[in-house]
Amino acid sequence: MLIDNHGREINYLRLAVTDRCNLRCFYCMPENGIKYMHRNDLLTFEEMTRLIRVFGDLGISKIRITGGEPFVRKGIVDFLEDIAALKTVEEIHITTNGTFTLDQIPSLEKIGIKSINLSLDSLDRQRFFDITRRDLFDHVFGTYQQLIASSIKVKVNMVVMQGRNIEDIYPMLELTKHDNVSVRFIEEMPFNGTEGQGNPTFWPAPKILDYIKDRYSIVKLIDPPASTSLNYQIEGHVGAFGIIPAYTRSFCGSCNRVRLTPQGTLRTCLYGEGQINFRDLIRQGATDEMLGDHLIKVVGKRAKDGFEAEKARDHMQPASESMATIGG
Repeated sequence: MLIDNHGREINYLRLAVTDRCNLRCFYCMPENGIKYMHRNDLLTFEEMTRLIRVFGDLGISKIRITGGEPFVRKGIVDFLEDIAALKTVEEIHITTNGTFTLDQIPSLEKIGIKSINLSLDSLDRQRFFDITRRDLFDHVFGTYQQLIASSIKVKVNMVVMQGRNIEDIYPMLELTKHDNVSVRFIEEMPFNGTEGQGNPTFWPAPKILDYIKDRYSIVKLIDPPASTSLNYQIEGHVGAFGIIPAYTRSFCGSCNRVRLTPQGTLRTCLYGEGQINFRDLIRQGATDEMLGDHLIKVVGKRAKDGFEAEKARDHMQPASESMATIGG
C-alpha cells in the first residue's frame, strides 16, 4: 500500500497520454489552442507501461487514461491492451471527448475497459459548437448512444458554465430517465490556458443541486470511497447523477489520486505544481527501484488539500494552465 503523509491510501493514477486535442473547449484552452509539446518530450508508451508496472508494485491499481484527447495519439489501443495485461492493473478507465472513440468501442470492450467518461457539455448543437468551437455534436452524441448499448459503464461529464449551458442541466438529467448512465455536473475550474478567462458568475455545487431540486424529487446515494462526486438519483429514473465540487474542493480529504502529465511530470494535486519528472529519471537510467523510491518520497509530501497545494505554487505561475497539459 502507498500511504501519503496524511494517512490516505494512494491507489489511483490519472495518466495523460497526450496534450493534443481536436476540440477547443472554452473552459480548457484558448480558441487558437496551446503550444503543443514536441513528440520527443512526451512519455513513450513503453515508458508509460514501465511506470504503471513500477507504480503498481507499490499499490497503484486503478488507471484513468486522459489527455488532451487520448484517442488522437496513434497506438493508444495497443497501449491499452499492454497495460490491461499487467497483473497489478485492476481497473482501466478512460476520459474522452468521443470524437474518435466510436470505431474503437468493440476493441475497448474486448480489452475490458471498466468505464468511459464522455465529455458532453450540451445537448444542443449550437451550444455545443459555441463551447467546443467545433461542429461535432452529432458524432459525439452518436458515440454516446453506442456506448450506452455496449458493456462499458458510461458517465457523461458536463462542466456547468453560467451563460453557456445552464439550460442543458435538465435535458442532461433526462438522459438518466431511461439510460443507465451517470451524468456528472462539474464546477468550472480555472484551467483554461489563459489567466482570467472564464465566467464571472460561478455555479458552486450547492447552487447546482438547488437548481435540480427545483424540478426533480431526488434521492441521495451512497458515495463510493474517495469519490469526487456527490451522487444522487431522480426518483423513477434508471440512471443517476453526480455533482463534482472541482473548484470548491470539498472532496480533498479522501483523495487517493496522483497525476502523470504527458511529459512525465508527477503532480500530487491538480491545483499544485509538478513535483518530479519521471521521463527524465527514466532517460537518465533510473532503475525500477529508484523510480519507486521517488514515488514514495513525493507521495510522502502531499499537500493536505487543493487550497494548500495552490497556495504553495510559485506566485508567478497561477493555476491557469490548460487542462490539456495537466491531464483532464
